[in-house]
Amino acid sequence: MLRRLYDWTMSLAARPAAEAWLALIAFIESSIFFIPADILFLPMTLSRPDRAWRYAFIATVASVLGGIAGWYLGYFAFEAVARPVLEFYGKLDAFEAMRDSADASTILLLLITSGLAHLPPIKVVTILSGAMHVNIWLFIVSALVTRGARFYFLAWLLRRYGEPIRHFIEKRLGMIAGVAAAVLILLYILYKYLL
Repeated sequence: MLRRLYDWTMSLAARPAAEAWLALIAFIESSIFFIPADILFLPMTLSRPDRAWRYAFIATVASVLGGIAGWYLGYFAFEAVARPVLEFYGKLDAFEAMRDSADASTILLLLITSGLAHLPPIKVVTILSGAMHVNIWLFIVSALVTRGARFYFLAWLLRRYGEPIRHFIEKRLGMIAGVAAAVLILLYILYKYLL
């Protein structure tokens, strides 16, 4: 099933309505969908590097709006809507563990790591932020900065390096995301406990 969904998403990049699909996938990725918008963003940007910044803008705005929808799900409809979504993806136990152990600074760190590197998945953090009543404006600003940084950085890489960087990113995306998350966590620990 996952492979068919991946192939379907990749086929969207060649369609005339690719920008609308990118916006839709970026939106729902942030609250309920488990395929990242990157898999559509990458081929679209490679095929039209002149539109890289436009695609980054579309993906950022749609992702932030989807994150806001996830926040509202967590804040107003956790039991009715968010819990079944998390159960469906097998993320409810991880969500409950995070909710029980998280404070405001932990949530901010999770917003940063999930916004930049999908660790943990962005939909879990958006719902968690709402369920924990994280300030909506702090949430929006952090989502805008981190998701924007991610998409604009990818746009810059793809415009500058083209096809070779695509292969590098696709082969090492997990490693890159893990290193970025580790650096952010280390910086947080240094800030929290040593400064």
